[in-house]
Amino acid sequence: MRAIAKKALYAALMLWIISAISFAVVNAAPNNFFPAGELNPNITPEDIERLKVVYGLDKGAAERYFSWARAILRFDFGVSFSSGKAVRSEILDRLPITIAISLTSMFFIFLIALLAGIKAGLSQGSRADRLTKQAALVSYAFPSFYLALLLIMLFAVWLDFFPISGLESAGGKTGFARVLDIARHLTLPIAVVVLGGFGSLTLYIRALTIEISKSDYIFFARSCGLGEARIIRRFVLPNLYPPIITILGLSLPGIIGGSVILESVFSINGMGLLFYQAALARDYPVIMGLLIIGAFLTLLGNITADLALLKLNPYYKSGVKND
Repeated sequence: MRAIAKKALYAALMLWIISAISFAVVNAAPNNFFPAGELNPNITPEDIERLKVVYGLDKGAAERYFSWARAILRFDFGVSFSSGKAVRSEILDRLPITIAISLTSMFFIFLIALLAGIKAGLSQGSRADRLTKQAALVSYAFPSFYLALLLIMLFAVWLDFFPISGLESAGGKTGFARVLDIARHLTLPIAVVVLGGFGSLTLYIRALTIEISKSDYIFFARSCGLGEARIIRRFVLPNLYPPIITILGLSLPGIIGGSVILESVFSINGMGLLFYQAALARDYPVIMGLLIIGAFLTLLGNITADLALLKLNPYYKSGVKND
């Protein structure tokens, strides 16, 4: 319980710091919140002043920040400049699809990296090892937006296997047919994330596996006649869990951050596309709300990874340090 309390206090402190920095950066933007002539060519300076009063922009920066911070504690991020809707409802409408894409992509990334990395590490110098390294390097070097365009051209335009964009087809399908339709729409976006994300993790797991395979207990296990499957299950995987869990917690920010480009390319109404549209429209309440939600999810992922490590490592759990 003490570890959980310390992690919660750390997360609250970091979230407050991030909120203050985000608010300061947005308020230091070179453009006004309501530039004359862009919202409406007939808008007058008096109309702009009334809008500022409605959105609370007539107050000082410090007063606005503390008012905004108090509202965040109630999960109230204000009202969108563009749509006039509550920022909370706009984020909640789009959050599930981004989380679903991120978690599904992370599952396949770690599954592929784990299988390929262990196989390559235990057969160092073999043909499978060389092919794995080459595939991982290509994955690591490929820009995600370019890979997305290639997959769209190949599988959506030329072969017509998958839809080009969107989340669902027109026509209002229901039941299992709707689930299959959504799966078809999400296949290419998830494939882009997986193909562009497994490379670095595969090389990392391969390097760890090579180090583990040089250990005395691996040599002893092989001398006792244990097969590769049992060695992997009883000795390799348990030693891979801590670094993999750490990487898992650190990977979440990158995948969520990459959703801006991915969802813009595939026109998926998730948090990434919402952030892109809000940035173009200078919709600052939406931008700040998304920054806070993204920071919260990132901290939640890191804390979950830390708590999992505490569960796996009894020395840290009991407060004893490993030497």
